[in-house]
Amino acid sequence: MRIKKMDLHHKLSFIISILIFIPLPANSLGVNYGQIANNLPSPNDVVPLVKSLGATKIKLYDADSRVLKAFANSGIEIMVGLGNEYLTKVQDPNFAKDWVKSNVQCYLPATKITAIFVGNEVLTFNDSSLTNNLLPAMESVHSAVTDLNLDKQVTVTTTHSLAVLESSYPPSAGIFRKDLIPVITPILNFHVKINSPFLINAYPYFAYKGDPKQIPLEFVLFQSNQGIVDPDTNLHYDNMLFAQIDAVYSALTAVGYKKLSVHISETGWPSKGDEDEAGATPENAKKYNGNLLKIISQKKGTPMRPSCDLNIYVFALFNENMKPGPTSERNYGLFKPDGTPVYSLGITKSSSTSSSSSGNSSGSGSGGYSPISSGYFPSSSNSSSAGYLSISSAPVPNF
Repeated sequence: MRIKKMDLHHKLSFIISILIFIPLPANSLGVNYGQIANNLPSPNDVVPLVKSLGATKIKLYDADSRVLKAFANSGIEIMVGLGNEYLTKVQDPNFAKDWVKSNVQCYLPATKITAIFVGNEVLTFNDSSLTNNLLPAMESVHSAVTDLNLDKQVTVTTTHSLAVLESSYPPSAGIFRKDLIPVITPILNFHVKINSPFLINAYPYFAYKGDPKQIPLEFVLFQSNQGIVDPDTNLHYDNMLFAQIDAVYSALTAVGYKKLSVHISETGWPSKGDEDEAGATPENAKKYNGNLLKIISQKKGTPMRPSCDLNIYVFALFNENMKPGPTSERNYGLFKPDGTPVYSLGITKSSSTSSSSSGNSSGSGSGGYSPISSGYFPSSSNSSSAGYLSISSAPVPNF
């Protein structure tokens, strides 16, 4: 009997020692803090709201000094944005250094700025001038960061629409658009060189909106469903977001960047929409974001990358009443301007947010992303005023 106990002890010790060396994802939750509104609370009142979500990161679309001051000593990591309108100017080394000094360096270390994203979804605007200026702008900003001895704490990257993919289904067949490969490959080289992540904006909502009869709601809302099996890898997917993420990994692998880290810089679900915006309801938004938070807390990766971290930024913190486009664009928020939840996620309001200020962020949840950026169904013509893009047709999964 004593021998058996010792055997059990040794077995447990062996199992524990194995688990110690198995890499487990260190998932983190971020939230996009856009300010295209005239009724939002002051940044000081936003800090407790972010903490109430359990978020450890926020992503701004600019470098708002009020926000950066408010989040000083909060422990929240911040990614600041440098808009597309700066891509030409920032190539001037002096302009880049001055921008980094006045928008990043002066707030460190109290405000934990950890990244600068240069340009938002530039490659899918199909604007050759913007495209050609992107990498030089990123390099210039990184040089400024390095010259100021900040490169060990502040990285440089950019965000992409999922429309950079030519195909995303099945996930193993994910590939970049052929016309983008010559320009995206040098950018990937840049990421590897400075060890910065590849950021992608992914919205399963648009796949459902585009073909609600074909795509099961449960599959896009992380609910129980039969899912799909990738015929090439035999991997099972029970939600579309993970399928989209793995399609990006496949695309990176196809061009020789298998080890590059992928972060989801935007994903979310609107709580209200126009008549033709299927699925945009408070109930569905609650299910999408609530279930997403649960998945992040489970600290597991995707089927193709089970040991890789899930770094996801939910869009968005607030409903933004001045955003252009369809009704859904103004209703992605987790919170109303008064600080109360748009729908219950089991979060309690932790402070008053009565004071308001007008927003001046240059970016938004759309940021030029494609309403069919899932890559799961054909595109249609969209209003260019909203910055919408097109993507070529891709096979629809069979359910």
